Amino acid sequence: MPVAVTEIVGGEPYRYSPLGEYVVKAEGVCGGRPTFKYTRIEVAGILARVKAEGIDVIVTDFDGRISGEAILEAGQIADKSIKVA
Repeated sequence: MPVAVTEIVGGEPYRYSPLGEYVVKAEGVCGGRPTFKYTRIEVAGILARVKAEGIDVIVTDFDGRISGEAILEAGQIADKSIKVA
């Protein structure tokens, strides 16, 4: 796993391990499951919606808190982890 990074966000420490540019595992956030950086939005939930709704709809639903690029990266990370398993 990548080295943990600590940043101050909103005056509070935010410690996470980057899995990509947009996807992280953050201490104390969603049980350590992958989320989009600076959010509590779980990657698995978003990826489950992509096929039915499409990326543009999801980006709009989350008011741009996650980008299309972030969703594509999450899919690539998930694809790699499935092939390795």
